[in-house]
Amino acid sequence: GSPLLPLARVASGGELARTMLALRLVLTEAPDTLVFDEVDAGIGGSAAVAVGRNLAALGARHQVLVVTHLAQVAALAHTHVVVSKRVLAGATLTTAARIDGQDRVDEVARMLSGDEAADSARRHAADLLGDRAKGASG
Repeated sequence: GSPLLPLARVASGGELARTMLALRLVLTEAPDTLVFDEVDAGIGGSAAVAVGRNLAALGARHQVLVVTHLAQVAALAHTHVVVSKRVLAGATLTTAARIDGQDRVDEVARMLSGDEAADSARRHAADLLGDRAKGASG
């Protein structure tokens, strides 16, 4: 077999982030605020939903900030903030805006299909957000 190497040398960024998520789920003491940057990199489908649910469970006990590009993870968040960049007069301007209601449905739809105007993407986004609401209440 291969020699033992430090995890940081053999794991991808996403694998490291998921390892940290797993450790945080089993450790009894964790910081008040946890930050996960693209913990869902390289996964999708049911694995993304599982990661999202675990992050939501952590969020019940701690403040959890997650950077994600996956609709399945974003839809499970208690609060959704969209960070966007644009160039204005030669300078990059970054904005962050909390979204909810129809704006959130549209953003999750955009994350799913790249086009928030697509009716099928909007329906799927509404379903994902509805699943989160059901999970929160039961």
